[in-house]
Amino acid sequence: MTFQEIISNLRKRIFHTVYLLTGDEPYYIDEIAGFVEKNVLSPEEREFNQLVFYGRDTNMPSVISHCKRYPMIASHFVVIVREAQDLESLEGLESYLAKPLASTILVLCYKYKKFDGRTKLAKKIKEKAIFFESAKLYDNKIPGWIETYLQQNGMKVTPKAAEIMAEYLGSDLGKIVNELQKLLINLAPGTIINDVLVEQNIGISKDFNVFEFQKALGHKNIFKANLIANYFAANPRENHILKIIPILYYYFLKLMIYHQLDNKNDDNAAKALGVNPFILKDYKLAAQHYDLQKLGSIIGLLRQYDLRAKGVDNESTSDGELLKEMVYKILH
Repeated sequence: MTFQEIISNLRKRIFHTVYLLTGDEPYYIDEIAGFVEKNVLSPEEREFNQLVFYGRDTNMPSVISHCKRYPMIASHFVVIVREAQDLESLEGLESYLAKPLASTILVLCYKYKKFDGRTKLAKKIKEKAIFFESAKLYDNKIPGWIETYLQQNGMKVTPKAAEIMAEYLGSDLGKIVNELQKLLINLAPGTIINDVLVEQNIGISKDFNVFEFQKALGHKNIFKANLIANYFAANPRENHILKIIPILYYYFLKLMIYHQLDNKNDDNAAKALGVNPFILKDYKLAAQHYDLQKLGSIIGLLRQYDLRAKGVDNESTSDGELLKEMVYKILH
């Protein structure tokens, strides 16, 4: 069952006795558990009919014993175990699944790693209850996820603004949502969010960000690339070289992929690179400036400066100076 299907059923008050929520992406797990915590029972009912545990502070036999309690003047008894991965074991859950109490809703939040879906217990949960795996999104899926989230909340976003936010905020969906909420609070429904509004409401500069940086490098705009590099060097807290190198690595790797495509029409190339067709023109132009040999050299440079920024073969050069030095070597 997908996240959307689970939330839809919960809204319709279609409940299951046990939910095992597992995976590397905590956002969906927290959303489901939070919905159950806030919506199954009324505030008055929760006092006697809802318990929230943390895995490090409890054990499965104790959790199961609470699951066997009947609700008091309420339709359901809710038990939520946050950080369930910290439980010593899930001993007793399989037995409970054989005959769960219909009025109890047990939610196990098994976060930051996958619960092995091939185990006997996992198969039993899939058969009798809900087994949900929350997988991390690939970086190239983040701009589309941002677009969809804003559309679902009555907003539209330009492809450039979505790319800027994705590059700046990374792949932590919880962090992304927190920032998107600033837009939803400050802007009227139906607003088309562009890079100017992103700068005004989230604080991501429309001129000095990694998206514009890689574009300047790709276009071999030496003046702009150095201008942004100097800005990053002067503001290392949000623009540290170790945050920038992985983004540039994947950018130049995509250029290598583009060079090796047999079919370079826009639709096929955008799909192969995992980018919005809107920004494909920038990759096509960059590919004219960097051949495969130069790109291989740049990939090597990025690895070298990643190590130097971590202290390997570098005793005194600052991170800002390393960044400016690396930019010079990429462009020349």
